[in-house]
Amino acid sequence: MSDPVKQIAMRILDLREISDYTVQQMADALCVPVEEYRKYESGEVDMPISFLVKIGEVFHVDMTELLTGEAPRLSVLSVTRAGKGQDIVRHDQYTYKNLAYNFAHRKIEPLYVTVPPGTNREMVPNSHEGQEFDYILSGVMRMVIGKNEVVLRPGDSVYYNSSTPHAMQAVGEEPVHFLAMVIP
Repeated sequence: MSDPVKQIAMRILDLREISDYTVQQMADALCVPVEEYRKYESGEVDMPISFLVKIGEVFHVDMTELLTGEAPRLSVLSVTRAGKGQDIVRHDQYTYKNLAYNFAHRKIEPLYVTVPPGTNREMVPNSHEGQEFDYILSGVMRMVIGKNEVVLRPGDSVYYNSSTPHAMQAVGEEPVHFLAMVIP
């Protein structure tokens, strides 16, 4: 697994040990099987965004701190210039940029997401607590949310209960770029 993933895993391990949680307690708190949790904490497999959001909630730690080891410091405003933002290293070929990574005590996680064509062909679902708002900037995206399927084009948006299993893929040859507002 990549070095950034191993660093994130090490921070999670440290948080768990400092907080006197067992592996079983963490797996239960995060609603994942123990073996899956062990793989995340060892850095053997990459963690989904939903897992990182849940870890942050359990330990009352900002996602920026989990990803970088540094706490965000801004509290009045945060400006993120075009093309910038904190990269969130993922294995699933989607690319994520956190657009407010340096703002402390965020109520949402604003993400710029790119879904390349050809990814998630099996439409593997994901879920996490809270709600999510996605606004399509470019490309065409197919989404399955529970039993509902929608095709979204630039200017379209969707707001949904993110604990409902959901999956997405780019339709056609162009990547999809969208803003995701994850609300824990």
